[in-house]
Order: sequence, then C-alpha cells, then structure tokens
Amino acid sequence: MYTYRLTISYDGTRYQGWQRQMNTDNTIQRIIEWTLGKILGYSVHISGAGRTDSGVHAFAQEASVVLKEAIDIPFVWPALNNQLPEDIRIIGLVQMKGYFHARKSAVAKCYEYYIDTREKPDVFTRKYCFHFPKKLNIDLMQEAAGLLIGTHNFQSFTDLKGNMDTIRTIYDIQIVKEASKIKLSFTGEGFLYHMVRILTGTLLEMGTGEKYPSQIPVIIAAGDRAWAGFPAPARGLFLKQVYYEKMEEQI
Repeated sequence: MYTYRLTISYDGTRYQGWQRQMNTDNTIQRIIEWTLGKILGYSVHISGAGRTDSGVHAFAQEASVVLKEAIDIPFVWPALNNQLPEDIRIIGLVQMKGYFHARKSAVAKCYEYYIDTREKPDVFTRKYCFHFPKKLNIDLMQEAAGLLIGTHNFQSFTDLKGNMDTIRTIYDIQIVKEASKIKLSFTGEGFLYHMVRILTGTLLEMGTGEKYPSQIPVIIAAGDRAWAGFPAPARGLFLKQVYYEKMEEQI
C-alpha cells in the first residue's frame, strides 16, 4: 500500500464544509475523492487533518490517502487540478514513507480569523472578513487572549453536544491590527466544534467592553456555552497550517 499526503487550498464559501456527508456531495472531501477516483479508476477515501465547517476556508488543509498502487505524481497532480473546481486547488502532493495520517500525525494547527472594522466593508475582501464596525480596545483583547493560552476545559467555547472530551491546549494567540483590518491567529493542539469562532466572538466582546478579561477564568470554569461570546461568522475563518513533528518523512 502507498500513502500520499495532499496539501489543499480552498475557498469554502459555496461548500457544506470539509467532511463527507450522507445527505450531500457538496463537500470538499467528497469532491476531491470523486475527482481522484475518476482519474485512478477506482474509489478512494481521503482523511483530512481537520473538519472545517460550512463556509470556512483553508490556505493549507492537509489530507492523506492510502492507495493500492503507486501513482505517477507528475501526471496525477496536474490532472487533479485540471478537473477540480476553480475554488479547490491541490498545492502539494507527495508520497510518504512509514506511517502518516493527516489527522492522527498532526501535532498542532493554526487558524486565522480576519475582521474588517471600517464603517463600510472593503469591496474586495468583504466575502472573507467579518465586518465589525465597532471601536475595539486591542489591549483588552490581548489581555483576555493571554488568559486563554494553556490547557483548559473549553466546554464553554464549543457548540459540541454530548459528553465529549473538551480539554484542549492553546499554544499561542496573536492579535495584529493593520489600519482597519484585524487578524487573529490561534495555534493549538486541536480545536473543538466552532471553538475558534466562539473564541473570536468572545475576544471581540472584550474589545467592545461587553465583557472583561477578568471574566475569562470564570467563563472557563462555568463549562457553559451561554457564558462565552457569540460565534463569529464562518466567512472570516481560514485554516492556515497543520504542523507535523517529522517533516522529512516524505519519499
């Protein structure tokens, strides 16, 4: 068997998220599987590093696929891109040696969220930013972000239902303001359902004064979704990068 790693860039605007679903074929995973299967002549199943939601984008989503025979990468790679929709692109395709699984082998992920604070949304980025025309106190947002870093039970920051493991580690949160645009970067071992969007909404509420940084430990301890902020819209969220410990394991 032969394992391949695919690095994928996509605009998630018109798709029902990354993950394959029973009630629709309009997902990134399903479209890539169908296209690759058509090229190879048999059905394939790929595994993604993360399950981006409907409307969420990726600069570099990672996926792995195990095939029964070696492929000619110089032929398959351009053939894939020629047949995929223009808003999905394979930006990397390599054969891996040893064990590699896009999700299980990952050690961290970085997501970026983009916010436009001007009075009217920027014409050219309006589909990929959250228009939030309010004055924000960046210092308060950064103070709150510092309290979120570390290993915590993030049950208050997810729409996940049921008795699930909600303990996660956030390694870093960066907030960068350039003119009227703000970029929030979240790096962690993994993120729960809607977690980055809820963290973003919570930090925005810190910036407007609706909440205060001193409340972060209380929100975490509550373990109740109602205590955290609103979920920022999907359109401003991008999966930037997936990190692996051994990047040299490709053939």
